[in-house]
Amino acid sequence: MIPIRYVEPVFRPPSEAESLILPVTDGCSWNHCTFCEMYTAPQKAFRAREEAEVLESIRLTGQRYGDQVRRVFLADGDALVLPTRRLLSILRAIRTHMPAVRRISSYCLPRNLRKKSQAEIDELAAAGLKMVYVGAESGDDQVLAAVKKGETFETTREALDKLGAAGITRSVMILNGLGGKIYSPQHAENSARLANATQPEYLATLVVSFPTGEQRFRADFPEWEPLAQPEMFGEMEQFLSRLELKRTVFRSDHASNWLILKGTLGADKERLLSQVRQAIASPGQAPLRPAWARGL
Repeated sequence: MIPIRYVEPVFRPPSEAESLILPVTDGCSWNHCTFCEMYTAPQKAFRAREEAEVLESIRLTGQRYGDQVRRVFLADGDALVLPTRRLLSILRAIRTHMPAVRRISSYCLPRNLRKKSQAEIDELAAAGLKMVYVGAESGDDQVLAAVKKGETFETTREALDKLGAAGITRSVMILNGLGGKIYSPQHAENSARLANATQPEYLATLVVSFPTGEQRFRADFPEWEPLAQPEMFGEMEQFLSRLELKRTVFRSDHASNWLILKGTLGADKERLLSQVRQAIASPGQAPLRPAWARGL
């Protein structure tokens, strides 16, 4: 039994499947994004956990499993909202009580880095923060405003540049279809422009979906119309064709994706584009529905 208090549901990136999930906050400090349902349950209302509780969880977990834990993911939605001093205390405790840990990671909202100086982010990197997952969603300001993301192209770029300057690995996520039919071309164009400007180490695309319905999303974005499968492939083609990345691992293999794409950009750009264009030319050979709609 891991001596950590969890508030369900608990979320983490797919690549953190083997990590120890260590909540340092509950919920998301922003929690206004209309496409996101992760932290809308009443028990997930945002609060920073007491420092003493987090440090005691680290100590007790270290006593039992300290030589087994290799990776730690700081939960919930945006651990980096915490003051730098508290984050450094947590990182030091992990290093002390779990000496086998080789990677500490977390989600990161760009807004959480606005009040942190470059020196503070450098300090977090030196203390063991190795990787962050940034849900950029889009590089287009109109799309970001329509879904109440609370960010712009520039605020996201600034955060990614700060992280990159500190040597922290950045995994950036873009949501295909988020702009609907009305904004699809500029969503693809400006999302590629954001990736080109920041050159993240990892880049992933997911497909926007609404497991509990579209009502909350459409309340602020009534003109949104979902993309049909050929249009989704067209948006992906435009996005990939505009990317000018030097060495970024690209993944479009989440359960929500219509078409599985994996490669390194730019080395595999033409191959990936060829796969997308083949899907456009032969729509009958691609899945009729995304994986989430088939219950996968």
